[in-house]
Amino acid sequence: MPEPEVLTDRDVAGTDRYVLRKLPEVTLAFWVMKTAATTLGETAGDLFAQTLKIGYFLTTIALFLIFVVTLVVQLRSRRYNPFFYWTVILSTSMAGTTMSDFMNRDASAKFLTDGAKSLGWGPQGLGLGYPTGAAILISLLIAIFAIWKATGLTFAIRDIVTFRAEALFWAAILVSNTLGTSMGDFLSDSSGLGYAGGALLVTGVLAVLVVLMRVPAVPNVVLFWIAFVLTRPLGATAGDFLTKPVAKGGLDLGTAGSSAVLLAVLLGLMGYAHVQERRTAVPEDQTLTGVS
Repeated sequence: MPEPEVLTDRDVAGTDRYVLRKLPEVTLAFWVMKTAATTLGETAGDLFAQTLKIGYFLTTIALFLIFVVTLVVQLRSRRYNPFFYWTVILSTSMAGTTMSDFMNRDASAKFLTDGAKSLGWGPQGLGLGYPTGAAILISLLIAIFAIWKATGLTFAIRDIVTFRAEALFWAAILVSNTLGTSMGDFLSDSSGLGYAGGALLVTGVLAVLVVLMRVPAVPNVVLFWIAFVLTRPLGATAGDFLTKPVAKGGLDLGTAGSSAVLLAVLLGLMGYAHVQERRTAVPEDQTLTGVS
């Protein structure tokens, strides 16, 4: 039997053989899980930083380290594993929440929970504001996509099968989730729309993107990345709507209770995705030898 062929970045382009898939298919279930993960990322980030009063500075460091650990597990995995993939999405959402808050907010009383005089150890915000913070994050995201394009690797998630492409994918995910948090907080706190109004606006834009999928002139890859960014502010506004006081337009369910419910929902969806993946998976020996 011939030795299994190892495909490199260059080999993947234009090949017709089956290669090990590292990322999920983009279906309706994908977007449901993405919204659940980003909403949980918002409530869990606020739970650690605000409710437990750890603060934005320490929470951002801790959640970023968690992101690195989960990313290493995902990158070392040889094939798509729903638990690995969605854990990284969740960690980017949690880290993005506190990274955005740290960039945009300051230590003034308006950002503290009721009765709190301070919020954890260290600086509690750079006070850049949402417009400046968003401009920085948009610039970073454009830079990542420019580097990605220069490599010649695909932007299509279903065709990302190499280490370099996946590393660029996760860099874009982390920045886009942080950007989406800033957009969501701006819609909820500063635009006058409120939590429900902000969520409805983002939902309306996403509906337009669905319609544009039927327009041949608009690349679906572009629509995917716009939708990926926009589902983060949808999760941010939904998370704020669940946790913030009724006086501020929320349901006042609390960060702990909301996070627990959302975690249970996400774990259930991950379990379902894992079962579906096992049913459709091609045996590994066949993927390595190109047999389908």
